[in-house]
Amino acid sequence: MSTTTPSAPSRLTRANTWPWAVAATAFVSLMCAAGFRAAPGVLIDPLHMEFGWSHAEISSAVSVNLVLNGVISPFAAALMERFGMRRVVTAGLLLVAAGSGLTVFIDAPWQLIMLWGVCIGVGTGATALAFVATVTGRWFVRHRGLVSGVLTAAQSAGGLVFLPLMASLATTHGWRPASLVVTAGALLVVPVVVFLLRDRPSDVGTVALGADPAAPAPVVTRPAGGAVRPALAVLREASHTGVFWLLASSFAICGATTVGLVNTHFVPAAHDHGMPATTAAGLLAVVGIFDVAGTIASGWFTDRVDPRYLLIAYYLLRGLSLAVLPMLLGPVATPPIWAFIVFYGLDWVATVPPTVTLAREHFGERAPVVFGWIFASHQVGSAIAAVGAGLLRDSTGTYTSAWLTAGGLCALAAVLCLVIPRRVAPAA
Repeated sequence: MSTTTPSAPSRLTRANTWPWAVAATAFVSLMCAAGFRAAPGVLIDPLHMEFGWSHAEISSAVSVNLVLNGVISPFAAALMERFGMRRVVTAGLLLVAAGSGLTVFIDAPWQLIMLWGVCIGVGTGATALAFVATVTGRWFVRHRGLVSGVLTAAQSAGGLVFLPLMASLATTHGWRPASLVVTAGALLVVPVVVFLLRDRPSDVGTVALGADPAAPAPVVTRPAGGAVRPALAVLREASHTGVFWLLASSFAICGATTVGLVNTHFVPAAHDHGMPATTAAGLLAVVGIFDVAGTIASGWFTDRVDPRYLLIAYYLLRGLSLAVLPMLLGPVATPPIWAFIVFYGLDWVATVPPTVTLAREHFGERAPVVFGWIFASHQVGSAIAAVGAGLLRDSTGTYTSAWLTAGGLCALAAVLCLVIPRRVAPAA
């Protein structure tokens, strides 16, 4: 009796500290990865001026980066099951460091695609939203939705922290020092991950936050082989359920109406209405600021409200705001357009915490890999919208049809979320 009683308080104390240490490490990793992934956007013009490459050639590297960032996510989640989060995230950061560092030696577009597109796309994909699902699923029972929101917001914070520095360096010292800053940033995060990121609570003799310390520790079974077969096996199994397709379809619409449409085309659309590009870019940056608050709030609500209802509200409100946007754009930033920026920013990726929660409820321990595939659909939707909105602009002369189409798609996403069954599956 005397040997077991003292260990219980110690275990409880560690249960309250280790989950937050892991979450903080994940936050730093996600924030930096987001900044690394967004960095190429500020280097397009300097590369165009130095090498004379077309914007299409340079942007193709960004497109490859975007798609791989999503497609690699389920395989990264499977690798985390096989080898652990710490090893996978460390390897991803080292790949980012290599890709950005070697960029200073490029002299052909294909090299840019291999480094920016493939290396950095795969590296940042290892710390994408499937990583969020893995951390919250393993380390949190209480506050799972809130932590999911905070970690998702880290991706927005990454752009806010890194892009101003990258843009300033690229302007004053050239694009090569800016690229090397990405390398240095990735290498600085590696020791933090090595020393503080742990795979499971049992690795450090504790339990997830909110879990019963007296309950037996879950049995950990690591799949044999590589990541491809387990990831594809999970996809094959999940794809036989209606819930997977409802979540994947609605999340594809989420990507189409955020990263694909607004992030890519808001600045040129505002410029069509006479607004200076610098003003429009500033407004888009403000969206990122409010996105952080909105996503954290969404995580808090997800712990308290049926996530289906949250998604219905988010998509309907987003669709309404996009449908009225053509009437708000003008040569100056008026109060109505500022209202749109605040409102839309709060809704930007507020869909992530409830989507992660629904994946967890319906797919149990497979949720991180399943959500990796759902996130891949988000990135595919983004890519389709980026191209589709450009085609609509070329054929009609305005972006109005793109905004209205996005509003209709959001209404469809709300309907898809409405029919998702409310069912808690046992962890498997």
